[in-house]
Amino acid sequence: MTPFKLTDELLTQIQELIGSGADSALTELLGDVHYADVAEIINELNEEEATYLIKLLESNKTSEVLTELDEDVREAILGNLSSKEIAEELDELDTDDAADIVGELPKELVQEVISEIEDKEHAKDIVDLLRYDENSAGGLMAKELVKVNENWTVTRCVKEMRAQAENVTRVHSIYVVDKEEKLKGRLSLKDLLTVSTETHIREIYIPKVDYVNVNEKPEEVARIMSKYDLEAIPVIDEIGRLVGRITIDDIVDVIREEAERDYQMAAGISQDVEADDSIWDLTRARLPWLILGLFGGAAAAVIMGGFEEMFSTYTVLFLFTPLIAAMAGNVGVQSSAIIVQGLANDDIKGSMGSRLIKEMLLALLNGVILAVLLLFFTWTWKGDFNTALAISVSLIAVIVVAGFVGTFIPLFLHKRGIDPAIATGPFITTSNDIFGILIYFVIAKLILGI
Repeated sequence: MTPFKLTDELLTQIQELIGSGADSALTELLGDVHYADVAEIINELNEEEATYLIKLLESNKTSEVLTELDEDVREAILGNLSSKEIAEELDELDTDDAADIVGELPKELVQEVISEIEDKEHAKDIVDLLRYDENSAGGLMAKELVKVNENWTVTRCVKEMRAQAENVTRVHSIYVVDKEEKLKGRLSLKDLLTVSTETHIREIYIPKVDYVNVNEKPEEVARIMSKYDLEAIPVIDEIGRLVGRITIDDIVDVIREEAERDYQMAAGISQDVEADDSIWDLTRARLPWLILGLFGGAAAAVIMGGFEEMFSTYTVLFLFTPLIAAMAGNVGVQSSAIIVQGLANDDIKGSMGSRLIKEMLLALLNGVILAVLLLFFTWTWKGDFNTALAISVSLIAVIVVAGFVGTFIPLFLHKRGIDPAIATGPFITTSNDIFGILIYFVIAKLILGI
């Protein structure tokens, strides 16, 4: 199948068809287009055109389209739909996606929409999901799954599974529960098909099954599913009852959002923003770290001001100040990036002390190699061995300290339950600039005997 590509010509054609009210032509044109591609089209339309398309197409398609839209576009469209029209869309969605959309609605509209949903069991499940924190496994899970009782025979099990599977888009696993709905294990389809029809499920189910609690963080759910290559994972409540499942498509979204958030934090953006957000929102996200950088630069200037006398005698020291600051920032960001990545992937093993020692030895080795190169360069350029030695030794010390800071801060934040991604970027760079310049001039002053 040829990948879909939204061209200016196609977008113009759709807008013209909407403008002329050519409903049949629009339906035919978009009939075989995947819902994710329809969402891409709608994201480029204005509010009136987008709403027109949503109302025109069948709910079994537009419901999925809504889940793929940009949040601001979806909000605008939902604002133009009646409670009944929104409920019709929710009727077609899995409970997790439906709950996400209901959670975005104004509070005064939620009850109206819920009451308009025709499938009352579906509505009940949506309401149940809304009570969970969105930043938890409970807020991520869907209610749709296939479960069987350990006391059933194979005959009854197959009959019940057929009924349940009608409401499940994709059957990843068959879960086994007891009479109190507590998760007991999982059922192999092969075992189900190769035993007597009168065999009880308790005799053939597999007790070993990975699961998560409703209060588990999405990032931990993602780590478990990634580690064990799971397409779906069951979710239990506080007393062990099976209450839902989380599928791989939801986890991919979690991983993507976490990566975007960490990238923005590493770049010095303090909140989740997009390129299309308002100037005010973008300013609020960027300004805090820029202010930190401003104060950091001012602090570095004050430190340099305390060594003004050195500049009159050894002006070459001033020339290498940007190099020292840059190396401190680069090494610190490298160290912190590796640690943050390792913490995210649960690859950091051993004590904090052993990790710090390893990173400092690595920084020392890199520092010595770079310092030797810098020593010969500066000595050849300026012809002053003592000055070249002072700069080179300072570089080693600065790199070792930068490696320590870049390693210690994310590990410390992680121990305190704070996202270590906040340690990368401007925070590490600014702190290491200040430490680096101070160490540079102090060591140079000692070696040169000023």
